[in-house]
This record gives sequence, C-alpha cells and structure tokens, in this order.
Amino acid sequence: MKRCYILLLLVAVSAFAQQPKPMGEGLKKMTKEERKAAGQTPDAKATIDMYRVFTIDNDTTYIDTSLTIQKDYRFNYLRRDNFGLLPFANDGQPYNTLDFGLDGFSPFPQFGMRAKHFNYIRPEQMRYYQVATPLTELYFKTTIKQGQSVDAFLTLNLHERLNISVAYRGLRSVGRYENAMSSTGNFRFTSNYQTKSGRYFLKAHFTGQDFFNMENGGVLNLEDFESGDPAFDERGRLQVYLTDAQSTMKGNRYFFDHGFRVNGSDRQNNLWLLHQFNYEHEFFEYYQPTLRTDVVNSNDDFQRFGESYVASRLRDKSRYNRMYNKVGVAYENKSLGQVQFFIEDFNYNYFYQTAIVQNGEVIPSSLNARIENFGGQYTYKKGSWSGTALLRNAITNQRLSEIDVKADYQLNDDYLFAFRLQKLNRLPNHNFNLFQSDYIAYNWFNDFKNEKITHFEATADTPWINASLQATVLDDYLYFDDVSTDDRVLLVSPKQYGKTIKYLSVKASKEFRLGHFALDNTVLYQQVGQDDPVLNVPKLLTRNTLYYSGTLFKKAMFIQTGFTFQYFSKYKANDFNPLLGEFYVQTKREIGDFPLVDFFFNAKVRQTRIYLKAEHFNSPFTGNKFYSAPNYPYKDFLVRFGLVWTFFQ
Repeated sequence: MKRCYILLLLVAVSAFAQQPKPMGEGLKKMTKEERKAAGQTPDAKATIDMYRVFTIDNDTTYIDTSLTIQKDYRFNYLRRDNFGLLPFANDGQPYNTLDFGLDGFSPFPQFGMRAKHFNYIRPEQMRYYQVATPLTELYFKTTIKQGQSVDAFLTLNLHERLNISVAYRGLRSVGRYENAMSSTGNFRFTSNYQTKSGRYFLKAHFTGQDFFNMENGGVLNLEDFESGDPAFDERGRLQVYLTDAQSTMKGNRYFFDHGFRVNGSDRQNNLWLLHQFNYEHEFFEYYQPTLRTDVVNSNDDFQRFGESYVASRLRDKSRYNRMYNKVGVAYENKSLGQVQFFIEDFNYNYFYQTAIVQNGEVIPSSLNARIENFGGQYTYKKGSWSGTALLRNAITNQRLSEIDVKADYQLNDDYLFAFRLQKLNRLPNHNFNLFQSDYIAYNWFNDFKNEKITHFEATADTPWINASLQATVLDDYLYFDDVSTDDRVLLVSPKQYGKTIKYLSVKASKEFRLGHFALDNTVLYQQVGQDDPVLNVPKLLTRNTLYYSGTLFKKAMFIQTGFTFQYFSKYKANDFNPLLGEFYVQTKREIGDFPLVDFFFNAKVRQTRIYLKAEHFNSPFTGNKFYSAPNYPYKDFLVRFGLVWTFFQ
C-alpha cells in the first residue's frame, strides 16, 4: 500500500504543476451540461474530446463521469462488469467461470495458474491517455470484515503529444472464514508519444502485480454450514481443510509498441516499420507449514493433497519468463486499407530449481523453447464497414497457427453488427506439461497435443436489443481432473479429452424504461455437446435490475436506487485447487439454483459517484445452499460503501 500513498502525493503535486490549457483548434466545445457532468466550471476551456482513452489498437473513448447502471456493475474488485463470473466469499479470491464464452483464445502457451489471473492486467487491457489538464480518479470500497480496496490513478500531459499515467490498485480484506485473508496490488505506468508530423508513435507501459492469498481449501464439514445452526453464523467457527496455507503470485511486465513512417509526409500511400516488445516474468508459490488436517472432535487426521516428501513447511514454486518481439512492415493505402507482414519471436522459460526422479521417470526442471512465426494482417475501414484478417503460422517445429477474421458493419449511430471467425492450433499451457511439488501425486511431465479450436461469434447492438451468439468446437481439450478415491484427499491431474466438444451460447440484454423507473435485463443460455462431463457450465444465467433514477436537493444530487436479482441454474461446477492455482472438473456435487439479491443506493454530486450496497441481503432467509464452488460457500449478507471521484485540475 506504500505505492498508493506515494501516488496520492503525486496527485497533490500535479495539481500545481500544470495549468489548464487547450490542446487543439477546431474541436467540439462542451455544453454546459457536459461540463457539469465532467465536474468542470462553465468557463472551462477544455473540450470533451481532449480527455481521450485508447487501447493498444487505438480504440478510443472519452473520460465519462456519469452515473449509470453499467457503472454500478463495474463497481467491484475487478473494475469491470463481472456478469458470468461468480466471486468467492472474500474479495481478492478467484472467480468461478459461469460463462465459458468469457475465455479468450490465444495460440501461444501461457504460464497457467489461471485461477490467479482474474485480476492480472494483460497488455490488451492497458489504457493510454491524452488529456488537456491533469486528471485524477480515486476509487474506494470497503471490504469484508477488515481492510479496504483502493484504486488511485493520475494522468497528465508533459507535452501536447507526450502523456504519462501512473496508477495503483490495492486490496486488503480479512474475510469471514478462517485463513481467508487476501492482499493484492496492481501498479501501472504508461506513456505514449507521437511526433508533430505523426511520423513516429510510441506506446509503452510497465506493470508490477502481486497477489497474496491465505488458502483454507474450503469448508471441511458442509453439513455444519447448511445446518442453519446459529453457532456457525460466525463463519470462523466452521472447520476448514487448511489452517495456515498461503499462495503468492507476482509478475512484472515491460512493454512497448512503436512505429515509424518511412515517407516524410502523410500521403495516400504510406510505408510503415513496426515493432512490438513484451518481456514478462511471473512466479507462483504455494507454502503450507502444517500438512495434516486434524478433524475436530475426532482422532482422525489426513493430508488434503495426499502423501508428501516432507513432513512440514512444504514450499512449491513455479517460475516463468517470456520475451516476445514482433517486427513488421505495413503498406497503407487510404482507400484500400493496410496490409502488414510480420515476423514474431516468442522465447519462454518455465522452470523449477532441480529435476526429480520419481518411479523411475525423470521429471525435468524446465520447459523452454523459441517459437518463430510468420504472418500477415489486412485492416480495412471505409464507410460502414471495417475489419481485420490475421494469419500467423509457426516456421519453427511447433505446430502453432491462427486465423482470425473480424468484420463490423455500422448501419448508423444506433445499429452495429459484428462478426468474428477464429481458428487456432494452440500450444498447451506450461503447467499441463510440467509441474513439481513436494506432494508426491502432484509431479508430472507430459507431452500433450495442441488444442484445436474453431470459434465463431456474432453480435448485434440495436435500440431494440443487444444480442450475441457464440459457437465453439474444441478438439484435444485440456483440463484438470479429480482422480481422488477418498473425498477428504484431493488428487488432481491434467487430462486431454480425445473427443470433440461443441459449445453454443446465446446472450441478450435489454433495458425497459417507464418514467423514472427502468428494468435492465441480461440473459445467457448455454448448451454443451459432449460424450463425457468435461466442460460443465450452467444452462441459464440471468441478471435483472429494477431501479429508480431521479434528482434531490434542487437537482444538486442525481440518484439511482433499486434491486439486482441474479440467478444461475444448478450444475456440477468446477472446484478450486489452491496448490495448483487452478479449477478442476468434478462430478460429485452440484451448486446453483439459488437467488442472489442486492439492494443499492447510488448518488452523484458533481464528479463524485457514491455507492451504498446491501449485498446478498436475502441470504438470512433463503437457506445456506449458496456456493461459489462445491467446497466454497458464497458470501453472506454484507453492507458495503464506496465512491469514485474523478476531478480535473
């Protein structure tokens, strides 16, 4: 949290370091209403499009300080709409994925430990800025039992074409269950620059991210939780599998993307030289001082993850380095689009300290390789149509390939249709092929085949309804499977499914308004075709919000208040394994078919948005049948407060 306090000091200093001044001529001027919404005075010189936010692909939006129901959905630990993700009982813990369509597909192998990466900010999630005056945003939200969640952000232009931003997101939350404390941090620094002629551009960022969790392995006796016994209303009295285990994941990334136009002036035909660099280091560590679980009121004890090489102080650590370079040349025609050819160099090293000999087989200490790809990309944008077509293929001995075609059709300001077809031959994540542990059963060395994925999606945004369809065909799908024969001992191993899995989802959302009242609805239907229960998802998810919007105190305060109802149908959900940092397939217990109802009261005063929420307030009278995973109960009734304050200096 020290970095957060340093950032707050920078915010205060910047208020005096830069004076407001316009950044361009002939730009759209703010109306009085827009200035008020942005927290500016009526005589402010800056215009709304002088506060820009853009991605690595130059998708651009503007700073928005309005209060909407969508902002309420994003007021959470992840700072994004988490529909389709089911949080655990404490902030900073994993999310169970209800919507399989949320998983993106990349042909490159990843580190693994996917349950620990929900709040790990990836390069495509980074945002860059261009602002007329220094801009600050402060986020605060109370957590569970003890702690706080904060996100402090500052951006300013050192020059008209040179911007920097610095931000820190921090969390500490004790939680209600034994050994469930979370402490996380995401530090971000970005910079972007462009020459006056536009001949050279640069986007760069650094991230330092760390995630610490005390791991209790879930509740040992679920009957105690479900019994309704008032003695267990204090959740710390429920016995858990692990009383002193903990996990840590950290990662640093150094990234830049830049390009140079060969011809001196911008013309109808241009030639660009492009380069992207990404170096990343991650490690995941699991530490467990006490290996045996002593069952309360019993002489029985056991080890949750089976037999081990050590009697105490077990410590497993996986390390991962990756370096990515992409060099390309692009020909741009203002009428026909841009054609780019590129070469990619992907170099990784996933490693442990030593090799292991187990049952006569050698489990090596590392996986490392160099992947070279050759590819091309065509980008087109003219009139109502825009799109990209990407093709990459390995020229080294790895069978990596990707075809990705996207097309958007903007009929007018109200109608947008988008299509995407993706076909991948992707390498397995590293922890499927190699894992080492002081637990005997958690050591393996595999040579799995590539996963083959064909994915199609179509979306339509209209005034009548927003809808999307996804269809995915999976071959040689990789997953973690429960191979235990004793319910108390959890043994999980990687598996590859040799048959085809077909996935289909349809999602629709629509808001109905009547005067000051509105009903916002989102419904997702999923269907999986498979011979064995490998890919398990609920068939139905729904979120419905009934709310009122209005003003108070002579229109000085804008408010929104109402109820959010969430539901998902019963299914055999994946469970969480803290030793691996992964979810695994289980077929013994079902969760779901319980309502989640929140009451909220949100308000906006100038540029400050205030949030007050009673989360899962129906839990005291709907029974203790609510779970985030088969061994992990969902959170109880909780009242939380927070705010987001955006101000312009």
